[in-house]
Amino acid sequence: MSRYQQLIEEIFLRNYEKGATVVAFDRDELVDCAKALKMKLPKNLGDVIYSFRYRNPLPESVVATATEEREWIIGGAGRGRYEFRQVKINRIVPSEQLIAIKIPDATPEIVLAHALSDEQALLAKVRYNRLIDVFLGVAAYSLQNHLRTTAKGVGQIEIDEIYVAIDRHGRQFVLPVQAKGGTDQLGVVQTAQDIACCEEKYPNLICRAISTQFIDNDLIAMFELAIQDDFVKVVQEKHYKLVPGADISDKDLKLYNKTAVD
Repeated sequence: MSRYQQLIEEIFLRNYEKGATVVAFDRDELVDCAKALKMKLPKNLGDVIYSFRYRNPLPESVVATATEEREWIIGGAGRGRYEFRQVKINRIVPSEQLIAIKIPDATPEIVLAHALSDEQALLAKVRYNRLIDVFLGVAAYSLQNHLRTTAKGVGQIEIDEIYVAIDRHGRQFVLPVQAKGGTDQLGVVQTAQDIACCEEKYPNLICRAISTQFIDNDLIAMFELAIQDDFVKVVQEKHYKLVPGADISDKDLKLYNKTAVD
């Protein structure tokens, strides 16, 4: 078991009572947990929690305490405060049934050559190929990436990228974008927090939450997500394959003409 797993297990078991569906804790408790386990404290305490919110599964000892058809997630509960919460199992993964829509790849090669991570490469491809515009049918503009801010009742959060957009009717939108590369999973917690933050910070704009994920290096899944009955639901999903323009055939175009729905 890794150091992070031991720490998160220790903090859960310290606060858990049998039958509980919410287990609250403070980030600073990790210091006492590290002392109790006689291990070196990680330099970035926040990364311990972040890793289990968005990247890695919780230890089996934690998972086993959840009731049937439910799972534990970690949500924010204020500055430096978090909660393990039991929720219905909710997975957002790319559908295997959707066609891949070919898009002429406009990503500058120099950008691809110097992208430092899968997430950065994905955000760059979405930006340079105007996939937000294509996906939603709006004119979208990147406002800021890796925005660190706070939201009421949640505490500190980080939004991968925020776009603002306008449609043909003049309606204006704020579009929080969550990007996942590699083995990272799209986070329902992060989606809910992005929506809460944008509705608080931009009350006059329509919030539409976007998640995007590599299926492979040039195939990108795009999701629009919304909250319904306290759960994150998929509003729409498309898959875009970035290719040289010459690789888009007349047959491809005829297919898109037949399958297009305005």
